[in-house]
Amino acid sequence: MDLKLKGKRAVVTGAGRGIGLAVAQALTAEGALVMGGTRTDSPALRAVTPHTVETDLATADGPAHLIGRAVETFGGLDILVNNVGGRTTSATGFLELTDEDWRAGFDLTFLSAVRAVRAALPALIESRGAIVNIGSVNGRLPAPRLTEYSAAKAALANLAKALSEEFGPRGVRVNTVSPGPVLTDAWRNPRRAERPDPDIEDRLAAVPRRMGLTTGAFIAPEEVAAMVVLLASGCLPGATGADWLIDAGMLKSL
Repeated sequence: MDLKLKGKRAVVTGAGRGIGLAVAQALTAEGALVMGGTRTDSPALRAVTPHTVETDLATADGPAHLIGRAVETFGGLDILVNNVGGRTTSATGFLELTDEDWRAGFDLTFLSAVRAVRAALPALIESRGAIVNIGSVNGRLPAPRLTEYSAAKAALANLAKALSEEFGPRGVRVNTVSPGPVLTDAWRNPRRAERPDPDIEDRLAAVPRRMGLTTGAFIAPEEVAAMVVLLASGCLPGATGADWLIDAGMLKSL
């Protein structure tokens, strides 16, 4: 299937690893020009595209810096993928979260997208382009241990719907892709459990069943990337304003 992405100009935030890297790889494989934003140097990303920017996307100026470089380099922009996000605290419950925890979490997961969209919209309106936000199943299934993260992801999906209503008539499609558990290197980091984990592979093998994944397996980053690339292409012109799940059957209700 030709997704007609050859020569399209894209920005992917948080492109240094995991889902962001997989999206950058998938877009490049379809012939798109990709500007990848990453906080730290990523040899894996540089192997995918020569166009990379090291910037902290949780800062007020980081997203605009990335978008500006892309527009300057490519002469415009057709696709924005807001992938950067994650937890910025080890708090395990609501009462442990400070105001600074909430601010840091929303700066990284939500406001980074707000700022990137603000900077990119003039170019995207001109090209009648597409925005895809990477949400999370936790936007619909809040977890007490992930309170601020779940709230930020829910806000991100709400933002995509509002943007689609305002800018859809001007040709910009906006969607959210919300994955369940994706097997990235974050799951293999012993610090995730805040203790050494010599039995990491056994623990990972038990996760799909413990989390109720119907497929019995983690989601691969490449699966999420495939959905993102399809939505970013022009193959589904009527797809906008939706939150697309890829959760391995984790949610059990409609």
